Amino acid sequence: MSKDTKKVIDLLNQARARELTAILQYMVQHYDLENQDYGKLAKVIKATAIVEMKHAEALADRLVFLGGTPTSKPDAEIKKNQSIGEMIATDIALEDQAIKMYNEAALGCAEASDLVSKDLFEKILGDEDGHLDDFQNIKDHVDKLGNVYLATLTGPGE
Repeated sequence: MSKDTKKVIDLLNQARARELTAILQYMVQHYDLENQDYGKLAKVIKATAIVEMKHAEALADRLVFLGGTPTSKPDAEIKKNQSIGEMIATDIALEDQAIKMYNEAALGCAEASDLVSKDLFEKILGDEDGHLDDFQNIKDHVDKLGNVYLATLTGPGE
């Protein structure tokens, strides 16, 4: 295995570990929100987790193709029993960190002349940018409208 391939495998595994953290964090939040009858917000969080699962799978596929072994360990502890404000702050931080990581990874893959992995990072980057925007919008609504907004999130996530 070349030095460049090893570098790309490391970048892919770092990304996969981040995706696993996001999946677990969002699923914990989904269950907590469902339990608290915030079904509409739970649905948004669950949908985001599913997208992250697809990212983790795509990263694993690329890792295997390159001869690597996909990590199965998240890169951070999962936070539990958070308020909605704390959940959204956690989510914003996860997405912001992922965006920075994936920008650097795409550049690293380009330097290693692995444009397929670079393209994968750029595709995932677009999704993460959308997730960040969604979470920032939710935070803005919570900050501006407080309990009035939170009341609109109750009930089943239709």
